[in-house]
Amino acid sequence: MHISLKIAFIGGGNMASALIGGLLQTKIATAATADAETELRPELIHVVDAHAPTLSRVQSQWGVQTSLVIDDQIRNCDVIVFAVKPQNMREVIDQCAPFIEKQLLISVAAGVRAETIASRLNAYRKIVRAMPNTPALIGLGMSGLFALDAVSEDEKNLAQMILAAVGETLWVDQESLIDAVTAVSGSGPAYVFYFIEAMQAAACELGLSPAQAQSLALATFNGAAQLAKQSEESIASLRERVTSKGGTTYAALTSMEQSAVKPAIVLAIKAAALRGQELGDAFAKD
Repeated sequence: MHISLKIAFIGGGNMASALIGGLLQTKIATAATADAETELRPELIHVVDAHAPTLSRVQSQWGVQTSLVIDDQIRNCDVIVFAVKPQNMREVIDQCAPFIEKQLLISVAAGVRAETIASRLNAYRKIVRAMPNTPALIGLGMSGLFALDAVSEDEKNLAQMILAAVGETLWVDQESLIDAVTAVSGSGPAYVFYFIEAMQAAACELGLSPAQAQSLALATFNGAAQLAKQSEESIASLRERVTSKGGTTYAALTSMEQSAVKPAIVLAIKAAALRGQELGDAFAKD
């Protein structure tokens, strides 16, 4: 049996496009009906964006329905995904308000709390806040999820399945923990790229070409991450296994310890979490 799911995306940028692509290539089994699969046809996906070239791109790529303005078309949708920049969220929420009746709302706007969205919608609380990261663009994302109390288990499952179309998901039971998710996985790809840049720079200084340096760094990160994911050993154990005392790895890690690299990384991630909290506070006050 098939049931139709209508989804509206407010915003048609990279994250919305990644979700649309993932959804159209994924059969979603619904929790409410174990024998049913949600049929996600392009004509059941509606994308609203004020930028005409963006709509032209998503319509050409995915064949979805599009509109330049938020209007009554979103009233009959089952899910509305807010996929706009945080600075545009107030206007978007206010424009959507007249058409929100029973839809599940999913926000992927960084720094905008579900509680704040609810307060702008006269205490409407069928809201899930999601924090995906940029690897979602290639289907390898990590999304943190938090639901307000009015979201049913079936709706939580639906939100999870939508975000799972672009990678893995992780639920937290306190909205404040989304700031930690943002600091670790939301901003995390930038930390990885930063470390890769450092490895490349060192490789070049040691005489390798830029192309060789990039190849070595990328393959090493990819291989190590896959090994860690597939291994039953702890990350610390895997590190210890390749760190023979007196060897080359030991020399490198000893240097990092002397330079307090690990504490610096911890402090940096805490700084990102604090900034996320500040952004949420600022949005809530305005």
